[in-house]
Amino acid sequence: MDESLEVQVGVLLKQRGLKLAMAESCTGGLIGHRITNVAGSSDYYLGSITAYAYEAKERLLGVAHDTLITYGAVSRETVLEMAHGARLALSADIGVSVTGIAGPGGGMPGKPVGLVWIGLSAADGDWAFCYQWRGNRIENKAYSAEAALQLLKDYLIDAMPSGSPAPCT
Repeated sequence: MDESLEVQVGVLLKQRGLKLAMAESCTGGLIGHRITNVAGSSDYYLGSITAYAYEAKERLLGVAHDTLITYGAVSRETVLEMAHGARLALSADIGVSVTGIAGPGGGMPGKPVGLVWIGLSAADGDWAFCYQWRGNRIENKAYSAEAALQLLKDYLIDAMPSGSPAPCT
């Protein structure tokens, strides 16, 4: 298909009668922007919660304070709670979340600039995947948005096919 991922995802969501919610941190709403560039996206897209600060992740998405303190905002645990929280907050069938360090600053030992976690929550399970981008801030955000849409497409086609990136531990 030559169509953009947001168009492909929209077709799949509509065909399956599913509703999507997003929780975005490091992408700052970029994924929601891409989805809403598609005419008719209101048929399957409920909205996005852009939760950058710890307080927003806790209040709006239900991320546990202990999760953030113990594992940090950029972690498997947090991205899973974000995806689940978005799904519940917006009464969606699928919640997708992204959190990471876009750069150029913010990296630390074990969590370098470009580290991104993407989560997906649905009735049949919750998944988290990590990526390490090597671009500048704008590129890292774009790579993250593209990866999140690809992950969602993979889920909609195969319910997490084996060809997806391996979950991080």
